[in-house]
Amino acid sequence: MKKIAPSILSADFSRLGEEIAAVEAAGADWIHIDVMDGRFVPNLTIGPPVIRSLRKITRLPFDVHLMIEKPEAHLDAFIDAGSDLLTVHLEAANHLHRTITHIKERGIQAGVSVNPATPLALLEEILPDMDLLLIMTVNPGFGGQHFIPTMLSKIRKAKAMISELAPHVLIEVDGGVNLDNLSTVAQAGADVLVAGSAVFSSGDYGHTLAAMHSLLKSLPHPSSPTA
Repeated sequence: MKKIAPSILSADFSRLGEEIAAVEAAGADWIHIDVMDGRFVPNLTIGPPVIRSLRKITRLPFDVHLMIEKPEAHLDAFIDAGSDLLTVHLEAANHLHRTITHIKERGIQAGVSVNPATPLALLEEILPDMDLLLIMTVNPGFGGQHFIPTMLSKIRKAKAMISELAPHVLIEVDGGVNLDNLSTVAQAGADVLVAGSAVFSSGDYGHTLAAMHSLLKSLPHPSSPTA
């Protein structure tokens, strides 16, 4: 079952708890939380204390995306704050296997993210140890960017690699996903679709999320013939 994960990066931060409650009521599957340090990416967002506070208001899984340098130094703080899945960047982790192992030993799921220019081949040895591969389809750091069209082929390549080496790994896509390209991105292989401004700038979360889920349900089954 494919999932929609609204990214709170595009929410109204003055009423963040209300925004999360609203998308939960509207049918969100996960809550995507972008953590930025102003060094790995040119922006600053939130840290463990905010996640700990938000954890009290929803039972939805917290999909926490660490866009930070030296993520291994902060894993326990984000896990203790209530993360259900913690994703680190391949480009930022010095000892990726050790980092992934630690996250899983703490009892939550572990993901690895790759920037648009990062080749998938660098993941081949670590892929079986992961739970999720997050493919950035914009350059990370800011919400509201446009989907990079060439990333569709990267998603397809990732799907083929995962099918061969680690079928349990989910593919998550983050960056410029909206109602116009959702079906195409999902058909390319995405299992979890992160949507920020497409949801939080829509004016009607219920209508938008219902439309997204409807599009996903209408996709042909992988084993079904296509026209």
